[in-house]
Amino acid sequence: MIFRALIVAMRFSCIGTRMNTITTLDTARQTNSQLRRFAGNATATGMMHVMARNSKIEWCDDTWNIITGCTLVDEGCRHCYAAHLITSWPAIGNHPSRKGLARKNAAGESKFTGEVRFNEDWLDQPLRWKKPRKIFVCAHGDLFHETVPDEWIDHVFAVMALAPQHTFQVLTKRPERARAYLNGDGLEMGDASRGANIACIAQDDFHQHLHGSTFFTPIGNEEEPQAVLTTWPLPNICLGTSISDQASADQRIPHLLAAPAAVRFISAEPLLGEVDLKATRYGHMTAISRLDWVIVGGESGPHARPMHPEWARSLRDQCAAAGVPFLFKQWGEWLPLNQTALGADDAYYHPAPEEDPELSSRCKYDSLCIAPDGTSYSTGTAHQYHRIAEGAFAGAGHMQCFKIGKSRAGRLLDGIEHNGFPQIGGAA
Repeated sequence: MIFRALIVAMRFSCIGTRMNTITTLDTARQTNSQLRRFAGNATATGMMHVMARNSKIEWCDDTWNIITGCTLVDEGCRHCYAAHLITSWPAIGNHPSRKGLARKNAAGESKFTGEVRFNEDWLDQPLRWKKPRKIFVCAHGDLFHETVPDEWIDHVFAVMALAPQHTFQVLTKRPERARAYLNGDGLEMGDASRGANIACIAQDDFHQHLHGSTFFTPIGNEEEPQAVLTTWPLPNICLGTSISDQASADQRIPHLLAAPAAVRFISAEPLLGEVDLKATRYGHMTAISRLDWVIVGGESGPHARPMHPEWARSLRDQCAAAGVPFLFKQWGEWLPLNQTALGADDAYYHPAPEEDPELSSRCKYDSLCIAPDGTSYSTGTAHQYHRIAEGAFAGAGHMQCFKIGKSRAGRLLDGIEHNGFPQIGGAA
């Protein structure tokens, strides 16, 4: 158990005896000074309008963009929505928390530069939110990005530990680093040392929030009051990893399942291929048997790629068979023909000319045919007559899709809205 080891660690770290692998109070203070230099000159007032209160993301209430900036790692990142927001919305892109973090390339695609930024003025934001809520951590970055120092992550975890009323949703494309961090790899006492670091920061920076805290136990005396983190992993944190196809599932999910976490989930968004969670293994177990939640969604944005309906259906059915909560987030820009109401696709075409009503109508939207293996064939350009590319509709499972936009495409899968959520320690 971590509890006894943590108490021992705390007595050696925060009382004054230095251990090279455990952050002491003096080190925490020094770290705070360093963090302020990273924060820049952004003011709390100026930051509030990009904090995404009452987020439109279907599976959270708010976002907490304490760290911003990232790097492309796979095909799922190619048309990153966060990079697109930075380059397309001046109110976001010109803000000190985002300015210069993404640029458009020659093809007009938005790409992160690789710089990451710690927005210290937002650090205590969740502590000021008293009403329980689901909080997406680092929606415009990755908490476990390879250039994010452990000290930044320690501060984030200290705040999450002090806010048990909230549920924090940490989503990463780097679960191998999350696994190493949460297990305390490289620290003398492993996760006990990690917990000691977090407790030191909590008592040094946020001592006013420690009284009655659920996950901390007071130790020491009146002259040297201290607290020890006695719950690990934190029950109000959902740890997830993003996947987009079978290869990314096989690569990332085993690391996720090896990380200590109260709730583990995957976000298959953008879903770019079929994923069999029974084929992804963790030891002698299948991934679907160890996951607590699955989110599925198609891609949005001007360069979005379509999602075949069978890919989404397959994950829905796998979750149903395993009893895993399933949330269908969105179709994205492209809506498959078999997901439209009967006759609704008539609205996708301009009326035929009155003088020749038998003439084929022009489609109002870009359209394509997608095969089950992900191959796409153009079937028409908006406001033009259909021009069917060779190979379209030539094989089983080929499906026509229309680029009608995220809002119009909606989030009904076979006419049903799926809003599954896991049982968690904070906001349900």
